[in-house]
Amino acid sequence: MIYEPDAGQRMNKTRESIPHLLRNCRSLIPYLKKHHYTHVEFMPVYEHPLDASWGYQGTGYYAVTSRYGVPKDFMYLVDRCHQENISVILDWVPGHMCKDAHGLYMFDGSPLFEYQDPVIRENIVWGTANFDLGRGEVRSFMISNALFYMREFHVDGFRLDAVSNMIFYLGDPSIGENHGAQDFLRELSKVVFKENPAAILAAEDSSAHPKITHPVEFGGLGFNYKWNMGWMNDTLKYFEKDPVHRKYHHHQLVFSMHYAYAENYILPLSHDEVVHGKKSLIDKMPGDYWQKFANLRAYMGYFYTHPGKTLMFMGGEFGQFREWSEERELDWFLLEHPMHQNLEHFHQTFKKLKTEEEALYSLDHLPDGFEWIDQYNADQSILSYVRKGKNGDHILVVLNLTPVTYHEYQIGVLEAGTYDEILNSDRSEFGGSNLYNGAPLKTLKESSHGRKDSIRLTVSPLSVTLLKWRRS
Repeated sequence: MIYEPDAGQRMNKTRESIPHLLRNCRSLIPYLKKHHYTHVEFMPVYEHPLDASWGYQGTGYYAVTSRYGVPKDFMYLVDRCHQENISVILDWVPGHMCKDAHGLYMFDGSPLFEYQDPVIRENIVWGTANFDLGRGEVRSFMISNALFYMREFHVDGFRLDAVSNMIFYLGDPSIGENHGAQDFLRELSKVVFKENPAAILAAEDSSAHPKITHPVEFGGLGFNYKWNMGWMNDTLKYFEKDPVHRKYHHHQLVFSMHYAYAENYILPLSHDEVVHGKKSLIDKMPGDYWQKFANLRAYMGYFYTHPGKTLMFMGGEFGQFREWSEERELDWFLLEHPMHQNLEHFHQTFKKLKTEEEALYSLDHLPDGFEWIDQYNADQSILSYVRKGKNGDHILVVLNLTPVTYHEYQIGVLEAGTYDEILNSDRSEFGGSNLYNGAPLKTLKESSHGRKDSIRLTVSPLSVTLLKWRRS
């Protein structure tokens, strides 16, 4: 995609009154850059009648919502993101529609876009109607809609909501597989990647249906990413528990590695996890004020070092305590308080590290990029593993998920040499107690965890430690 560098500035100068989307553009993009984000995902931008639906129950599929300005304003936003090398992904919902009378539902008094059979047409749980994606004219309407956003607005891809609702009728395997909708997804994949081979097509899918991210020609549905809903559910349940009970639920922490390479996964901490009484990320964490932040930093350590790409919903990076609501902006005033400043700094530091350390991203979807050191230490709730890169670098990750400090803790290592501590979440700059390994750690000729060499280190309470191997 080619963009004229000063087009956005010239458009800006022609306006006396700038919609708030464009004003926000001036703060949003620097914020994304400050936090080292490579992509930004917007909740649905097409027209929808109810704010509380967050756009997931649409009516005007070819109309960018007027809540934030006119279509050219959204074009400007996407263009400005691209100028800063930030890709733009849209939440897109081709599976079901809003039932308001001015939408597509029963368009001429009969089911033109939806199923004839009311049993599979009416999505009672969501109060919506399901598109009949097996019909050619409906497929054409929706695939043309995807191309509309790619060609007219230059978006870089889509995250499809409720994919299991398309794989199975009403998302229920007992009702049967929806082969018409599955064929639509395959056709969509071919068209999207023909239009832009570098596009992102991500499935929000909670089912165990195989080959979601396999190419169509190899029997897959053609997505190139799938949200790892299992990782998200298991780890949040684990971290919500008091540390004294965590040793009994250790399996929830490590189970995701049994299937981590079955698909190309994104680890999602999305809007769905911080609404409707589920609590915000920081408020899910147990313990007192200090422990909540320490727990969240440790959780983010697992988030950023676990195989797979990462997705964070706004507010999580600085520890918003209130649940998210579409009725108000984020609680930015919290950044006046040191612990929230420290948490934001921790995120900035970790994401910068992820862009710099090839071992933390290059083999995200290949088993060669990960190796356990010790996944069995449930009694102490300590995990240790290695992330490896294509260039031979590797980083040892140590997670301590109780508020107990361990001195001279021995861990086996892959290679002899020196290990430099490149990040410790317990440092005072992140809001921790400042127990860390300042000096380089030299390996010992002592076997541990089935390795012939090992190191001894201080393991901080409720923390993540990253140690980078350096050849002696």
